[in-house]
Amino acid sequence: MTQTATRYLNQALMDSIDAPEFQQKQPFPWVNPQEFIRDEAYRELLESAPPLECFTASFGKQRKSGQASHDRYILDYVAGMELPDPWRRFMEEMLSDVYRNFICRLLRVSRVRLRFHWHYTPNGAEVGPHCDSRGKLGSQIFYLNSADDWDPSWGGETVILDDKGRFPTYSAPDFEEFDAQFPAQTMDNRSIIFGRRGNSWHGVKPIRCPEGKYRKVFIVVFEEYRPLQLMFKKLGRLLTGKPISNAKESLTY
Repeated sequence: MTQTATRYLNQALMDSIDAPEFQQKQPFPWVNPQEFIRDEAYRELLESAPPLECFTASFGKQRKSGQASHDRYILDYVAGMELPDPWRRFMEEMLSDVYRNFICRLLRVSRVRLRFHWHYTPNGAEVGPHCDSRGKLGSQIFYLNSADDWDPSWGGETVILDDKGRFPTYSAPDFEEFDAQFPAQTMDNRSIIFGRRGNSWHGVKPIRCPEGKYRKVFIVVFEEYRPLQLMFKKLGRLLTGKPISNAKESLTY
């Protein structure tokens, strides 16, 4: 099989991740690889990360089932948006068949759609325990902090949570109520990939960093590819006079 040369994505690392082993991981599929992005390219991305003024504040929004607000600054990737050259080239690879085929192999699906966004999280904010919505197949979170701007003692790691199947997804348990916690490593060019299942609880404990510092991540969301379902949704909206596409769908590739 011919492989496409990549400047940013570490093809050898991607090939080394075993799909059956990933699927068998407990409490649900997850892996925390290092150097998924080639080191030199990763440094370029850190140095050219989007500035905070490009982001939209998202604070104090009540979530379903009484879950606490996920407070952070958000920047969604939109095709054609202005980006520094390293990020523009990186996004070309993320939208390529090389990455998409890797995700399909890992998740054991034939097709997948992708959404991308950056999150910058300030002191005191957290991502309380939650399970992703049914339409999501999983996510990959790239950690964008280095020793130059982040102390691991400040937190920021995604925590995989095991409830032994005790909590319904519409509940709002605290971190301390889970049977086991598995914090991801975040420094030195780490990312975490996980696949959604019914019990795919995860979160980020409150950040404890100096003012002006931010937990920085770039997130890829894997979504189901259901063209017939989407067609019927759009038809229903058309018949009721609503916009044919919603904001989330317009950001999916």
